[in-house]
Amino acid sequence: MCLIMNVPSGFSESSAELNLSAMSIQNQGAHSMDETKSTTDKDFYPRCSSVQQETSDSPDFSCGSMSVQSIEQPVNITNGDTQPDLMSIHPPRSDLTEPVCNKDDEFMNQLQSTYSDFSYKSNSAEVLKALKSNLRKKFQCLYEGTSEQGNPTLLNEIYTDLYITEGENGEISNEHEMRQIETQLKRAATEDTPIKCNDILRALPEQDKPIRTVLTKGVAGIGKTVSLQKFILDWAEGKENQDVQLIFPLPFRELNLIQDQKCSLLDLLQCFFTEIKELDIFSSEYKVSFFFDGLDECRLPLNFHCNVRLCDVRESASVDVLLTNLIVGNLLPSALIWITSRPAAAGLIPSECVHRVTEVRGFSDPQKEEYFRKRISDQSLANRIISHLKSSRSLYIMCHIPVFCWISATVLEKMLRETERGEIPKTLTQMYTHFLIIQTNIKHEKDYEKTVKDDDMILKLGKIAFQQLVKGNLIFYEQDLRECGIDVTEASVYSGLCTQIFKEEFGLFQGKVYCFVHLSIQEHLAALYVHLSFTNNNLNVFDDIPKQRPQFKVLNLIQNNPPKHVLSELHQRAVDEALQSKNGHLDLFLRFLLGLSVESNYVLLQSLMKQTLSSSTSNNKTAEYIKKKISTSHSPEKSINLFHCLNELGDHSLVEKVQDYVKSGTLSDAKFSSSQWSAVVFLLLTSETKLDEFYLKKFVGRRSKSENVKVLQKLLPVVKESRSVQLCDCDIADEGCAALASALRSDSSQLRELNLSDIKLGDSGVKQLSAGLENLHCKLEILWLRNCGVTDKGCAALASALSLNQSHLRKLDLSMNDIGNSGVNLLSAGLENPQCKLQTLILRDCGIAKQGCEFLASALKSNPSHLRDLHLSDNKLGNSGVEQLSAALKNPHCKLQKLKLTNCGVRNKGLAALTSALASNPSHLRNLNLSENKLQNSGVELLSDVLENPHCKLEILWLRRCNVTDAGCDDLASALLSNPSHLRQLNLSWNKLGNAGVKLLSDVLKNPQCKLESLRLINCGVTDEGCVALASALGSNTSHLRELDLSDNKLGDSVKLLSALKDDPYYKLDRLNCY
Repeated sequence: MCLIMNVPSGFSESSAELNLSAMSIQNQGAHSMDETKSTTDKDFYPRCSSVQQETSDSPDFSCGSMSVQSIEQPVNITNGDTQPDLMSIHPPRSDLTEPVCNKDDEFMNQLQSTYSDFSYKSNSAEVLKALKSNLRKKFQCLYEGTSEQGNPTLLNEIYTDLYITEGENGEISNEHEMRQIETQLKRAATEDTPIKCNDILRALPEQDKPIRTVLTKGVAGIGKTVSLQKFILDWAEGKENQDVQLIFPLPFRELNLIQDQKCSLLDLLQCFFTEIKELDIFSSEYKVSFFFDGLDECRLPLNFHCNVRLCDVRESASVDVLLTNLIVGNLLPSALIWITSRPAAAGLIPSECVHRVTEVRGFSDPQKEEYFRKRISDQSLANRIISHLKSSRSLYIMCHIPVFCWISATVLEKMLRETERGEIPKTLTQMYTHFLIIQTNIKHEKDYEKTVKDDDMILKLGKIAFQQLVKGNLIFYEQDLRECGIDVTEASVYSGLCTQIFKEEFGLFQGKVYCFVHLSIQEHLAALYVHLSFTNNNLNVFDDIPKQRPQFKVLNLIQNNPPKHVLSELHQRAVDEALQSKNGHLDLFLRFLLGLSVESNYVLLQSLMKQTLSSSTSNNKTAEYIKKKISTSHSPEKSINLFHCLNELGDHSLVEKVQDYVKSGTLSDAKFSSSQWSAVVFLLLTSETKLDEFYLKKFVGRRSKSENVKVLQKLLPVVKESRSVQLCDCDIADEGCAALASALRSDSSQLRELNLSDIKLGDSGVKQLSAGLENLHCKLEILWLRNCGVTDKGCAALASALSLNQSHLRKLDLSMNDIGNSGVNLLSAGLENPQCKLQTLILRDCGIAKQGCEFLASALKSNPSHLRDLHLSDNKLGNSGVEQLSAALKNPHCKLQKLKLTNCGVRNKGLAALTSALASNPSHLRNLNLSENKLQNSGVELLSDVLENPHCKLEILWLRRCNVTDAGCDDLASALLSNPSHLRQLNLSWNKLGNAGVKLLSDVLKNPQCKLESLRLINCGVTDEGCVALASALGSNTSHLRELDLSDNKLGDSVKLLSALKDDPYYKLDRLNCY
């Protein structure tokens, strides 16, 4: 059974109450939802919220005694020892309590007898119809509050779409989930690929491989399970995904209950879904899907590497073996699989088993407003609520979580409607405190018999919330309740704050499991417990008991002669504990704890407090202590939460000092302290502005190298959240490279482009960056290293990074580095590796000669070759080097589309080889730049001949400064008239074409066969005569030319003719430059 305050996620709630209620986990195909309770017309199938985080010592579900080992072996929160690892999520079998049913045959008999009253249909169409009907009934309605207090609401009437995106691999996140929500806010919506809920199992148009296994991750309460429920409901109602015949929802919570039993996959499914008993569900005519909800709640070992291989659906094995073989694809390789998880557990499924990772981002800003307009029938009131939430950045950030929208709607609707209003909540603490009071008052409104005092019950709930929070436990058991003085029977009739519903029909496994509907509610109650323990009993619950259990930080309230404490000492201790946590699990708790000491919250809590303390002096001391921690903190991420804490205390002094600098953009002149730089980071990360580009120059100005590094290190959280980071000409030395490498390795990094041009990094700096590129979390796509002092040694490190499977790098610029042929050899070896996905390589002025071209040609001929864009300008390649490249262009494996050979010493011999390649079939080259090579008219003649060849697909040709005259224009004119002519852009700038050459080109532009769209004739000796000819050509309605550049030509009044054409919408010319 679940102790749960049950709130739907992803839709509105009409009458939900904060209920701490116990409910049976039912193993009957009524599969549970994150923050919802699904229902049929007759039956209500409750379950726990998805906020559960795994614990290392909690016992398994059982029908018998629910002893709690975690209480006996507490975790030392000083060491941050609460983040679940693989062992805590999957405890060893020997540590798990014995299941109720110890024999396989007993297990199967009990399962089958439970469902003996179902009628089985032999007709396959009727069976499939029955399955859909049952699933539709299970998932069509949602209860808000508890089943006794709430009313069923149709999901389709209140469902609000969620923002779901294509994500990265399922890495484990070590950040507090609030921080993850803040991180997501900084990402521009265009950065990610949105996916509709019903398309989750379909490949995107650009994806050629089918999707088998999807892993969907998201923080607690964000709407993972509701998305899954919506998918099933739309399928069952015949609206979507009708190519799927069978869907089997199997939440991990229910699978946990039978983890030590053995059965076949077929038997398991027939017991969970008895309608299919007479159906050959594994027949090739059926497309089957399995939905596994709540990976973070899984207690199965999930030993993918050691479990036995199983291919027969009728062979018995443990549930763990069945599940791992199903996910790997040994069992039912054609089945579709959808798994949901909180981020902390997403890495439990091997990446090679997952074909798509998606992330539920919750509500986008428009969806937030849609939610409140659906939830609040009075649209004027809804608008006021939306406006208020927008005025508080911290509250509006939290509204990405649907559960928080429900909390806010509950509080603000009541407060804004009442004639006597208190202060409208502006902070998280105020919002949650108001919410708690509203739920407490439900008891009085319903006139329950007052068998227990409000303050006693809240303190008991807060105690269990705190004790389990510091251990990292988000689920707990009946014994935990008893140890905190909560009487289960008494609680069952208490109030909206603590109502239990015992649901036992169809229940095989009556093990009771308890949790809060959302982690943030547990954190608030935990903070309230710590605060009330101090104000009412003068107890600092963080105090150690070194002689008894030095690692146990949770102190029982019953002490003899407790020492006299001051509030600031409690706060400082809490700050220290939160800072020492490795995974930030106490961050939001700390914000709540400090916020509760503010006077406005004292007034709200006066009914719970035995005495009122003057907190202003203590709060000032706490604020100064936090500022000191900010100034000495080596973790910018930790500092961000400390600024949130200052906000809760109402202290904005640090932020106010730097705010004007940030707004005016004069940061480069500012002389900031360490804590003030932290304030800059906080402002940038919590602003509404998207962090698309970060320019270090704006912050460092003319500072020294050491100062540049210090500023970069302080701004590292901003670097991680920015999509493009520009550090050009900012000396940052090796220490700066180390900082950037750490940003590349961060699992939350959004960095896609990094520009370090004109910084003398040397090979040592490049090696550090390459180490970052090799990290699994690195998503960098573009790296600019122009003029950075790199040699062949640096190329070796880069080549190693490029050869890795996880490399995302698509564009690399190493121009103006003396890498030579040896460096190119190393890079080419990386390009030949099939794992390398590099598409653009820029090697301008790198000391490359013929031998380097040989290496590159070998890479271009590799299969597959992803390189599409190669820049080799300003290298002494000569004809022999170009001949090597031309031979590669003829190879069918070569997919090169753009080749820049400006100033490479190319003559007619090399050009002949190149034109031969262009005439080959297939030729993929679309863009060729031969500028500043002495091709002359004879070279242009060779190019013109190949342009007439139907196999040549060249679209862009640059021949700037190639000694071309009007005779060359004659040949080009002939090529442009060929059918088909693919050429769209021609650059003949800085050639002596004169009016005669321009007239030849003008005649061609009139011809409908010519598809030229851009013509550049900068400094070509054109006068009014040539300009008039061009105007005449462009005035014909057959001309396709859109861009014309005649800069640096001696043009007179004839320019007016071209300007008139540009201004006339009838003609296609829209870009004109004549000066």
